[in-house]
Amino acid sequence: MEIHELSLTEQLNELKKGSFTSTELTQHYLDRISNFDEDINSFITVTADLALKQAKESDERYKSNKALPLDGIPIAHKDIFCTENILTTCGSKMLSNFKAPYSSTVVNNLSSDGVVILGKTNMDEFAMGSSNETSYFGNVISPISDNLVPGGSSGGSASALAAKLTPATIGTGTGGSIRQPASFTGT
Repeated sequence: MEIHELSLTEQLNELKKGSFTSTELTQHYLDRISNFDEDINSFITVTADLALKQAKESDERYKSNKALPLDGIPIAHKDIFCTENILTTCGSKMLSNFKAPYSSTVVNNLSSDGVVILGKTNMDEFAMGSSNETSYFGNVISPISDNLVPGGSSGGSASALAAKLTPATIGTGTGGSIRQPASFTGT
């Protein structure tokens, strides 16, 4: 079984057992993103350098028996969540160069539990849409079939998860923005 076929819980247990390191796990997902995301456009920003730095820090905590609850697990955030010093575009041309000066609560909470940030996922512009065809950064394509939309507005997060480019993603749900993409992508 390949590493990306393991559930998040299984990956966390294997990290604790030392079956692989967070650096190896993170690099595996970065390679998958590099190899497969061009076809589905689920990421706006990939934070490879940051992810590998965070993974190395997680590995050090495991070595010193100071692991955090989710230490070393790579995840992706929907691009609506402010993430300090990382592009936060909300899928909009207007924010295409905006680097957030602070991180949102969800980003801070997950980071304090040791997650590794792979990057920011594509979305309908300002989370206004139900197909993921309104992003300035291009349509997100369903990994199920290239003639299907993944739903919106968290379609980038759902597509990245369904394509196994990350073991977990964070999205938002106001009027079905998580439920619809989860259904459309089989997640």
